[in-house]
Amino acid sequence: ALEKCKDAGLTKSIGVSNFNRKQLEMILNKPGLKYKPTCNQVECHVYLNQSKLLEYCKSKDIVLVAYSALGSHRDPNWVEQNSPQLLDDPVLHAIAKKRNRTPGQVALRYLLQRGVVVLAKSFSEKRIKENMQIFEFELTADDMKEIDGLNKNFRYSKFLYAVNHPNYPFSEEY
Repeated sequence: ALEKCKDAGLTKSIGVSNFNRKQLEMILNKPGLKYKPTCNQVECHVYLNQSKLLEYCKSKDIVLVAYSALGSHRDPNWVEQNSPQLLDDPVLHAIAKKRNRTPGQVALRYLLQRGVVVLAKSFSEKRIKENMQIFEFELTADDMKEIDGLNKNFRYSKFLYAVNHPNYPFSEEY
């Protein structure tokens, strides 16, 4: 259906969301595939850096797009209340202090430097401006390595209502 939409000029590209490697391979190996996905939007942040999925997507020329790039809101319907506060992480604070930036800017810049497209929503004008400033600096290789060490494969959004679905995407390693 999406290929028909593209053929009709209703969309420029086709993307997917929350697809793991196995699900992407099912699409890429589909007989008669006309258009592969251009992007895969997934939860991605310093506690869930998606390194294996990122490398796989890069190898297939699929852009990884990060949602919840700064962790997630604290809505109890979506996130367990005892979840770690990503922006309170001492490593992010130390690097931010060293670079004269905010922890949020460091977290977003980390993803950007890895080749991830970052979606960061904010309703605060101050934070929107801060988010745009991530293009004004770079993290060092040592900073990147230190932030890599924060990965816990921790998901804020687990979509537990769908855990018994046969295509639940988070049962696979990546």
